[in-house]
Formats: sequence, structure tokens, C-alpha cells
Amino acid sequence: MCGICGIACVRGQADLDRLGAMSETLVHRGPDSFGEYADGPVAIAARRLSIIDLETGDQPVGNEDGSVHVVQNGEIYNYVELRRELERNGHVFRTHGDTEVLVHLYEEHGERFAERLRGMFAIAVWDARRRRVVLARDRFGIKPLYYRHVDGELAFASELRALPRGEIDHDALAAFLAFNSIPGPLTIFQDTAKLLPGHVLVWEDGVVRSERFARPAPVPADETRGDDEAELVEELRARVRDSVRAHLVSDVPVGVLLSGGVDSSLLAALAAQESSEPLRTFSIGFEERTFDELSDARLVAERYATHHRELVVRPDAALLLPALADAFDEPFADSSALPTYLVSQLAAEDVKVALSGEGGDELFGGYYTYVADLLAARVAGVARLARPVVERLPSSSARASFDYKAKRFVRAAHLPPLERHHGWKEIFSSDARAELTGDGNGFDPVDVLRTRYAETAGADELARLQDVDLGTYLVDDLLVKTDRASMAHSLEARVPYLDTAVTNLALALPRRLKVRGLGKKVLLRKAAEPLLPREIVHGKKRGFSIPAAAWLRGDLEPFARETLASDRLRRQGFFEPKAVTRILDQHVSGREDLSRQLWGLLAFTLWHERHVERTPTSPGGTLVRSVAA
Repeated sequence: MCGICGIACVRGQADLDRLGAMSETLVHRGPDSFGEYADGPVAIAARRLSIIDLETGDQPVGNEDGSVHVVQNGEIYNYVELRRELERNGHVFRTHGDTEVLVHLYEEHGERFAERLRGMFAIAVWDARRRRVVLARDRFGIKPLYYRHVDGELAFASELRALPRGEIDHDALAAFLAFNSIPGPLTIFQDTAKLLPGHVLVWEDGVVRSERFARPAPVPADETRGDDEAELVEELRARVRDSVRAHLVSDVPVGVLLSGGVDSSLLAALAAQESSEPLRTFSIGFEERTFDELSDARLVAERYATHHRELVVRPDAALLLPALADAFDEPFADSSALPTYLVSQLAAEDVKVALSGEGGDELFGGYYTYVADLLAARVAGVARLARPVVERLPSSSARASFDYKAKRFVRAAHLPPLERHHGWKEIFSSDARAELTGDGNGFDPVDVLRTRYAETAGADELARLQDVDLGTYLVDDLLVKTDRASMAHSLEARVPYLDTAVTNLALALPRRLKVRGLGKKVLLRKAAEPLLPREIVHGKKRGFSIPAAAWLRGDLEPFARETLASDRLRRQGFFEPKAVTRILDQHVSGREDLSRQLWGLLAFTLWHERHVERTPTSPGGTLVRSVAA
């Protein structure tokens, strides 16, 4: 795992001082070593977190004659097999790690080299003979890669903070307000973009072109797997085990971020069985009863005799929010980033690598929104009649409360499938965004979802909606959260569910093996049954969500009012102070749960201070009440 960056100029020499400054901003991603390579107008660099080949794995890595050099952020899980193949073809290796495989694979296959890779990666190749730079990002977007192409010059980096800041992109701001994250290729700054998952970008003579090399997608509805259910259960368990085994390959200790839900618990069970030493597991808990799942995580830890550590979070999140704003160099408002940040900090005290369960819900049908998608198609008329009554329900601060879900349901049930699916989780509607910003700029963020949705015509309707989540919510929210929160503590997070060994099966499953009635993740739960306690397999959905609604009605309210004070909002110039105050007052009064909206406004305001205004903030504190072995 590393942080990578580089510069490619049309003329002159690449500025090594500038490259060094870019690299310095990424030191948290790779504190173990630094390397750079310059060749006239092109220079590349890497900050390394040593995971595999601790002695000879430094980057950049070149081929035999020095005509190709590579830097990468990530891990290639099939590098041993690829190395054997390349050696048979006459390539000579000097190191034992996975990065050198990329050099020779590029020599063999050119721009199409990424098609052969099993893993998570963001890669940059400098081809001196052809005078071109090739960037590649893994098919699910697990690892980030940003780039800026202005006046023929290409600059790229693992994080946005390493690139020059431009003007705020108001389309990106509108998308942030709709989703609480920013979908690619947009970034918060103009002239800067995210390389999309499964894409390569080629720079030659100041011109860039990009194309997709992989697009995981659900199979057509008439081609889903019709095998016997018991056989599919065994196949899925074997595939997840194979992926976990591959993700455990490391020259340093590996742990598991354990939420107490079926996804991470299954990973922990399989990792414990595949490990030669006791597995290390790490969990988060809360004082609020409906959000605390430490007892469930302990069931798994005790069953597999893991070395288990826990952390309990108090509602004094104001101490840590500035640190979160610093770790996320683009506005990001998924409140579960807070516990993910903290559990990563806890894990980094013991390990350099941790497995995480991202992707399980999107692939196997784990969200209540999927149940709502299927239910709404049958009861839209009833939902319309019930809306006046449902809207009067008082707001609860409990996790996924009935009133919150019911209000979302009746408001969106009558919409077309995609718009309805977005409606379950929309943050600010188009009208609310216009009121908040005083500007209806004409950009509709939902078009990002529509584009993705249109690509899967012919697949089952539920599979199409899952695919939208895979290509947007997973990529631009969950994986961003996991990457930034873990790398802030120099911890590599690996996501075994997003391995082709697992995804190829998941994308071919029929609806009945994902969502059946009110049941979710039908096949995955059956695969987990022999390995986990019944409470875990048949329990409610778990995750690192936080009691934000209660906190913002309690100890966090003064911090929210101070951060969202009218003078600060006027200074920044993005949000109408009166509109923000109304949102805060309505939430605190208990009329409606607007915690996700408020968290987004807090996140953007703090981000702007840290990354645009460069205003000093108070030091981040701790939310730890107790840490137990």
C-alpha cells in the first residue's frame, strides 16, 4: 500500500521540488519509505507502507533496461501466478513483490495490462520509449486516483490534497448535497477529476484519452444462475474463503474490522480458520443501546478465540470532527466515517492490514432499501393514502427508526424505480438544494445514477438498482470512507467481497437468493450459518453507523450551532444562513430526523476551513471511553 503521485509536462523538465511537496502530503499513506524517478518532462513518486516484500519492495520499480517504470497503490492478489507466467516468457525479476509484476505485464500487454489483474490498485506507468504515461484504477474503484490535466500538463495523485486547488465546482457541490459524497469523475474543484473505476488514462504529447477496461455488471435476467440452492451455498462459501485466503497474504500481521454483522463476521470466521496464529479483531461500540453491537462482535471473537479489542464512543464528537475534516480532503459526510476512523486508529496499534466487509450489502442484497424497492411496486397507492398520517409521526433518535423509514417510504413510493431508489436515501432534494444555496444551477445529480442504470437494461430490476449502488454509493462513499479513515492511520484496508472470485457469482444470482419477502442477503446468510452464531446470521443489519440524531439533539448541538453560525456561513458564501438555522431548529425540536443533512453541512463547513481557508482548528480529541483487550 502506498501513496503515489506524478507530473508529466509537455516541455521542459519536471519540477522535482513540486513532486517532493506533492509526495509529502501523502506521507500518512506510506510512512515506511520514499522513492522517486525522473526522466526529463516526467517524474513519479511513491510513499510506501511496507506490506509485501519488506526488503526489496520499494518503488518506483523499473524493467531490465529502465525503459518502463511503475508506481502503484494497492495489492495484486494474483501476482505470484502472473510472475510465473512472465518468467516463462523470459522476463527477469529483481524483487519479490507485486509491483515489479506490473512492469513486465505492461511490457507484454501494453495499455491492456490491467485486464489481467486481480486486486485493488491505482497504478501509474511511465513508458520512456513511447513517451507516455498510463494510469489505471481497479474495476471496483477500491483505490483512489485523482488527476488534473491543464494546458497539456498531467498531474496525478492518490489524494486530492496533493494537486493544485481550483475554484469550487458547483455541480460537485450540488451532488454533495444530494448524496453526502461526490460521485466521479467530479471532484469538488474545477479542472480536477477522479479516474473512474475500471478505466485507464493515457497521456501522450500533452493529450489524454481514457477508456474502460472492465465493467462488472449483473447478467441478463434470463442468464442468472439456476443451480440448486444448496450447491450455490457451498460454492459461495468456497469463493469467499478463497478470497479471504488471498487477502491474508502479507509479510505483516492482518486483522479484521468486526462490526458484529454477518458480512464482517463471516470474514473473521474464515480468516481465523485460515490463519496460523490467533486472528486480531477490532470493534466499535456506543453508549446508546440501539447502536451498540459489541456483544454481537464478542460472540464471534469468543467462538474463534481472536485477540479482540474494543472501543466505546461517547457523544463528544466535536472533539474529533476537525480531524475527520482534515483526513477527508474532499467534502464527505457519511457519519459512519467517525467510527471507521476510530476503529482504524485502534487497529493500527496492532496491525498494518485489516479486512473490512464493504461490498457485501450491494452484491448480496443487504439493504432495507432493496426490500422497499420491491414492496413499493405493489403498495404505492396505499403509501400515498397513508402519507398524511405518517408525516405526523414524531421523530425518534433510534437507529433506522420506524418513523424515519416510514416517512421516506411514503414520500418516494410513487416514483419510477430509479428515482424511488434514490428517494429512500436522498439528502437534500432539488428544491431543498435551491433554498439552501439560493442557486438552482440546472445540474441534476441524479443523472449520474441514470447513466449507470441505463447500462444494465435487460437485467433484473433489483440487480440494476444494486448495480447503481455498486458504481456510485459503494465507490464514492463507502470505499472513500474506508480508504481515507484507514490510511489516515497508515492502515491498509482490504475488501474481500470485492474480489472477482466473489463478484462473478454475486452478479449472476437470481433475485430470490438475495431478497425474499422481508429477508435480505438470503444466500450469504445460508453460507454463513455453519460458521457463525445464530444471533449474527439472523440478526438485523449491522454497521459502523452512529447515533447522530441523538447527539445533534444533545451534547453536539452547541458545536453544530457554533460551526453553522450565520457569520461563518456568510463568510464562506455557499449556504443561506436562515435555511441552515431552520434545518437545525427542526431537527432539535424532534419534528423530523435531519441528522444526515446537518452532518453534511457540518462536514462541508469544516472541510472548507481546513482545505480552502486554511483556518487553524482546535486539536482533535478522543472519543474513547474504554479500550479493552
